[in-house]
Amino acid sequence: MKRFAAVCASLLLFASVLRSQTVPELFHKAKDQVKSSSWQDALKTLDQLDAEAAKPANESVREALAGPSAFYRGVCEANLDHPDLAEKAFAEFVSRQPNASIDRAMYSKKAVAAFEAAQKTVASPVDARIATQPQAGSLFMAFQEFKLPPNSEDQVNEAWADGPVKWIITPEERAAWASLTSGGERTEFVDKFWERRNPKPGTDDNVFRTTFDRRVAFADSRFTDVEKTRGSLTDRGMVFVLLGPPTYAGRRPLRTGEDTSDSQGLSTVNAMDGQIAVNAARASSGTGKISSARTAQLSGATSVGPSSTTLETANNYREVWHYRRELLPSKAPYQQVDFEFITKKGYGMNVLQRDHQSQNTLDAARYGAPKEQ
Repeated sequence: MKRFAAVCASLLLFASVLRSQTVPELFHKAKDQVKSSSWQDALKTLDQLDAEAAKPANESVREALAGPSAFYRGVCEANLDHPDLAEKAFAEFVSRQPNASIDRAMYSKKAVAAFEAAQKTVASPVDARIATQPQAGSLFMAFQEFKLPPNSEDQVNEAWADGPVKWIITPEERAAWASLTSGGERTEFVDKFWERRNPKPGTDDNVFRTTFDRRVAFADSRFTDVEKTRGSLTDRGMVFVLLGPPTYAGRRPLRTGEDTSDSQGLSTVNAMDGQIAVNAARASSGTGKISSARTAQLSGATSVGPSSTTLETANNYREVWHYRRELLPSKAPYQQVDFEFITKKGYGMNVLQRDHQSQNTLDAARYGAPKEQ
């Protein structure tokens, strides 16, 4: 009898292993069910997804999936006429993605109402003001939905090494590239370039290149600036190509008297990280100080009193991308890194503020395999 019970237990365990699905499979299954309005089925899949993501082996993606999972759960509950449960799920999502919005054309009135109710519940007055600013929204979710266009690879010509591949090419490879003179030599070089980065050498399944090309195409579609600089060649494009979508992206207007490294109100860890960044900026000035005149010059704004916003808040703002440990390169020794992009009249548009943490993180990502999102 005991032996029979043991055999049955073994068979059940084997069957459960066969039925198990990976986190990405469950996530895409849930999305497909939401798109087909299979609300109950989607909720069951989301329960499976949460259980699978909670396993120790999936720690690296757990935090990144928590927000999108809560969002889709809110959509399902709203369409099942459970407004309280929908608002609760959306509140969890909004707490993780304060500046995200919901597409009124894509989702039902019930879902939109529950989402907006959650925003009012979660958002502070400052958060509400920020949420009205033009935002990139949830980059993570947008990237999940993004499909790589066909034939999106850069053409192999003399300018190839000056395209987005410049973010990952090594100095030695660049020198070798510069010595090439014919199209055939360049094509052979590019083939070997990607093969050296292939996690499965000798196969066509080069995840590194696919991930890189997808990030480049997304950046080109999302971050092209007013001067028509290719999106993947902007500062935000560089960070996205190297690291992928951030855990959270936030934006708020610059205020008179702020310097470019003040991360007040944006850090998700504590004030110490912001102070470190401020000290680094002041140290790089050579005098240990940043004058109010210089600050005003950089911001391009007229002072209208302490703690007041600049006159052109739409054109003067700080955007911060937060990357937590699970999305950082393995060689980056940080629990979180914040990348700050400043837009100011007379200064630039979405200019990356380089400090030792951000620079070390980018250097660690340049020559390592990109993490899949």
